[in-house]
Amino acid sequence: MNATANYEFTIIVPIYNEIDNMARLEAVFRDFLPRCAKRACVLFVDDGSTDDSLSAIEESCSRNADFYYISFSSNRGLSAALKAGIDTAESKWTGYIDADLQTTPEDFNLLLAHADNYPLVTGIRANRKDTLGKRLQSKIANRFRRAMTGDTATDTGCPLKVLDTQYARRIPFFTGMHRFLPALILLQDGGSFKEIPVRHFPREAGQSKFSLRNRLVAPFKDCFAYRWMKHRYINYTIGANKLS
Repeated sequence: MNATANYEFTIIVPIYNEIDNMARLEAVFRDFLPRCAKRACVLFVDDGSTDDSLSAIEESCSRNADFYYISFSSNRGLSAALKAGIDTAESKWTGYIDADLQTTPEDFNLLLAHADNYPLVTGIRANRKDTLGKRLQSKIANRFRRAMTGDTATDTGCPLKVLDTQYARRIPFFTGMHRFLPALILLQDGGSFKEIPVRHFPREAGQSKFSLRNRLVAPFKDCFAYRWMKHRYINYTIGANKLS
């Protein structure tokens, strides 16, 4: 049995070489889960880490009854880790947060307050603590993405999101899709999203996995892939049926 079915909310935490953050992740989630607005668990997705992250995940899960994990045999990237987490989770809602904890799980409660009314509730990083260069790159990428997709989202790079799991499973996943969650939700019949300001903090440990290439160059290319897919996306609603 998949234990995530016993929860209302599964928090997906992609992990790639985050050994320096693992002790803090365990402490923060152990403290937060009893205060979460929904009965929640944590699902670590090890993205083929080459340090000791997987061992630390295994030890953390052995100490905490509401912690679970899956692991890739090799590095497949953030979008693949998110897809694997969504495919694995059997709770009504799934959430996403980065392992660097530049956002806090405490703010999931702000998003969950609207989860009944929107298939996607996403954070907007208020008072970002990143460098000027990172903020400028994000601003350029967000402006270009909005022009190409028409999704109106303010900050798709914010790593704090809550999704209706059934909607999330219908998202057409591709490498880089994590940047397009609002636009991909809008492709679906009844798709909508809401943005909520959330807190943002400096990275305390470990190294960022993002560079100028994957903040600017890759998103520009992915925008064209999205536009191609948008006109070919399949929507359907089943009416009458006899399945038993």
